[in-house]
Amino acid sequence: MKHLLQLALPCALAATLSAADLKPGEAAPLFTAQTHEGKNFDLAERKGRWTVLFFFPKADSPGCTKQACAFRDSVKKVRELNADVFGISSDTVADMAAFHQKHRLGFTLLADPKLEIIGRFGAKMPIVNYSKRWTFIIGPTLKIESIDKDVDPVADVDVTVKKIRELQGKR
Repeated sequence: MKHLLQLALPCALAATLSAADLKPGEAAPLFTAQTHEGKNFDLAERKGRWTVLFFFPKADSPGCTKQACAFRDSVKKVRELNADVFGISSDTVADMAAFHQKHRLGFTLLADPKLEIIGRFGAKMPIVNYSKRWTFIIGPTLKIESIDKDVDPVADVDVTVKKIRELQGKR
């Protein structure tokens, strides 16, 4: 058993490191997920539009609630830049639906209970089955334009809006 763990750990670590090495300018990992409404979401269908993916650890926890409510309160600023916001965590569709309803969020939440998408973006926390709090801006060509790995839950939306404006050459 010990021998198997010695073999498995480097492989798992290598997969995590390669996913965490995503950089601006690279193609975003394409994925499909279930929305909080139980509908299918396909990132490939976002081609031609700006996409904000904010990864968060746990629906209805204090920091995640502050972040989601800040996006809710300022989502109009994001949409004025021809962008849409999507929050993603390892919560189930039911948990995401309850979180969405409780806080009257005006944007779509994506459920990733198996951490497949979170892993592909390199945002999985070590050991625990939660996502790190990272924000990705994906451009109309489905390339990663920006990755913020030092996210302040309350300021995330303002930082994101500012960054999209810079990327679009607007002031």
